[in-house]
Amino acid sequence: MGPVSFLPKHQKLSTLKGDSAKMTHLQAGLSPETIEKARLELNENPDVLHQDIQQVRDMIITRPDIGFLRTDDAFILRFLRARKFHQADAFRLLAQYFQYRQLNLDMFKNFKADDPGIKRALIDGFPGVLENRDHYGRKILLLFAANWDQSRNSFTDILRAILLSLEVLIEDPELQINGFILIIDWSNFSFKQASKLTPSILKLAIEGLQDSFPARFGGVHFVNQPWYIHALYTLIKPFLKDKTRKRIFLHGNNLNSLHQLIHPEFLPSEFGGTLPPYDMGTWARTLLGPDYSDENDYTHTSYNAMHVKHTSSNLERECSPKPMKRSQSVVEAGTLKHEDKGENENTQPLLALD
Repeated sequence: MGPVSFLPKHQKLSTLKGDSAKMTHLQAGLSPETIEKARLELNENPDVLHQDIQQVRDMIITRPDIGFLRTDDAFILRFLRARKFHQADAFRLLAQYFQYRQLNLDMFKNFKADDPGIKRALIDGFPGVLENRDHYGRKILLLFAANWDQSRNSFTDILRAILLSLEVLIEDPELQINGFILIIDWSNFSFKQASKLTPSILKLAIEGLQDSFPARFGGVHFVNQPWYIHALYTLIKPFLKDKTRKRIFLHGNNLNSLHQLIHPEFLPSEFGGTLPPYDMGTWARTLLGPDYSDENDYTHTSYNAMHVKHTSSNLERECSPKPMKRSQSVVEAGTLKHEDKGENENTQPLLALD
């Protein structure tokens, strides 16, 4: 015989309705299709959502060395989704999220869009963010590697701009479930630029994205990469998890293989898509609003405004602004190189961030 409740019937119904409303609030804004996707792919069960979250929260006491600065339900939920509701894995990710910030305090000083270093990186297109999602509901991020003017932007500031952008985007519960796609165009990226990608800064990026952030990356796609970018793989391989190596695809100039994974109607013309060329200032305008200013002329593309929560302090910058030149793909818009069987090795997944 089960436990006996002495609550009046109307009070028991009220309690159940209250719990149901609370859990519905955590899934507010999700489409029925996304809720079903979360159930099937991520093991998300609204009936036990509160228990799952509380189990993760209860583990915090085991890491007194880490300052868990945010532990509300909505925040913990994104870590559960990123780890398919395995509570121990979700807590490990949560702990690594805050530990990464403790170990790299300078990166997160003045961690907001109008910080001088982050602002320059955003204006230079690090990262680009497409307005529309792909056919799986994933947000597409773009990096035009040749835009890295090393006298203007440090690699750390570019990484900070990417992490800040992800912080803004991950507030959307749809993206917590559907995830992200990253496309990197290596056109005109010089050997001199590549030589600045040292093992230590690559390790910093991998730790920040692979091990310490609650995002699902469905794929990382390299386009027009030179031979020395292939060589970089040998540098970062020791820092990658086995499962991580499955989701970066090296396409070279074979846009046909890219389109097999991301349909052309979701891509700008730089990647052989049907959309107009990407406007590098769009995402910067979204985050900076009235604070946006640039010496270059951009064609405005409207995005929904997104609120960025700020923490304030000052961070000294060592770079001074100067005009930058926008990168263009060496492959003309709409030009596809059809894949031969002998070229399959060029499009095999080598590594990824997840």
